[in-house]
Amino acid sequence: MVPKSANDTYASLRFPEFRYFVMNSFLITATLLIQEVILGYELYKITRDPLALGLVGLAEALPFIALSLFGGHLADRRDKKRILQWSLLVILFGSVILYLAFQPSLVASLSQTARLATIYGVLMLIGTAKGFYSPASSSLKPFLVPRELYPNSATWSSSFWQAGAIVGPGLAGFLYSWVGFDNTLLVVIGLLAVCFVLISLIDRKPVPVSDSPVLGLRESLKEGFRFVFKTQIVLYAISLDLFSVLFGGVVAILPIFAEDILKVGAEGLGFLRAAPSVGALLTMAFMTRYPPTHNAWRNMLLAVAGFGVATIVFALSTNFYLSLLMLALTGAFDSVSVIIRQTILQIFPPDHMRGRVAAVNGIFVSSSNEIGAFESGVAARLIGAAPSVLLGGVVTLIVVVYVYARSKALLAVKLVS
Repeated sequence: MVPKSANDTYASLRFPEFRYFVMNSFLITATLLIQEVILGYELYKITRDPLALGLVGLAEALPFIALSLFGGHLADRRDKKRILQWSLLVILFGSVILYLAFQPSLVASLSQTARLATIYGVLMLIGTAKGFYSPASSSLKPFLVPRELYPNSATWSSSFWQAGAIVGPGLAGFLYSWVGFDNTLLVVIGLLAVCFVLISLIDRKPVPVSDSPVLGLRESLKEGFRFVFKTQIVLYAISLDLFSVLFGGVVAILPIFAEDILKVGAEGLGFLRAAPSVGALLTMAFMTRYPPTHNAWRNMLLAVAGFGVATIVFALSTNFYLSLLMLALTGAFDSVSVIIRQTILQIFPPDHMRGRVAAVNGIFVSSSNEIGAFESGVAARLIGAAPSVLLGGVVTLIVVVYVYARSKALLAVKLVS
């Protein structure tokens, strides 16, 4: 008999399929970040243009946003496991294209324009696949553990994701230095194949049936949006993440800090990229025993405010170790808000709408991360890297004050009894 006590720190991990799920989450996060970091560094070496780094986020975000709602619609009506498998195969195919295009025998014959087109094309292909993968993954997770373990599973799934976000960037810098760009892509291809195996170990889940009449695609998508916008705690939780990372995010332009401000090279970039996730993972280890879901909304607001303050200090820093510390703090504060938001997104949506609500959340998250990366690149080009990050931290604090003024009633909401 599998223990199901919500007081058991490891309760969710006692379910084999949840273990496969979080192992896949760790691995695909690490793998895609390895690829993202080496692509970003290669782009900056080729172009020396901050805008080229911003376009990395835009290339992935546009197809993701365009297809995510349809992906959520499919996740609510089709086999989630099959959607994940097909999406992984598309991502794997993109990595193979990238590897073949950057073989030494072909590099000399490729112009800079052709290399850039290949990189951005693969990123758009990955964004397309993630438009289906993300809502299917988010909506599958609640079916792997009992409802009383949702807060516990949210903490563990976030922890594995953050662990992947630590390993990926850190390993990327060293792999790039040791074996080069194209051989690192071989590692990526192998890891993606392992992800496919892990997803294949999860049994197919029944598609939830709604008592409501069957809706067409347009009405189905509208229903997902209506639920988010009428459920205040869901709307504000997603919005806080959107605006804080959209304006306060710094990850996309870290190659500029590594090369031009801190002067620490590719290996230093790996440490800078990993620092937020180190802070997040340490915080989440603490939160497996002391979850932030008591006084959830207060903790959410304080965490996003802390994220903004740490971003401001990072923008002003010219010391590598202080910069690492501030990035670690941004990850620590962000992890608190992530766990609260994931718990909200597991508790409030009904089963038959999880895919569409996850898709709406995915659009907000993609907007904050990928379009935020584009905003960071544009701002860095116009006013400089450090001033753009400073401005983003200030805007984050303004957003927290505004949301606090509009959401005081949520301070009384209890996510756990």
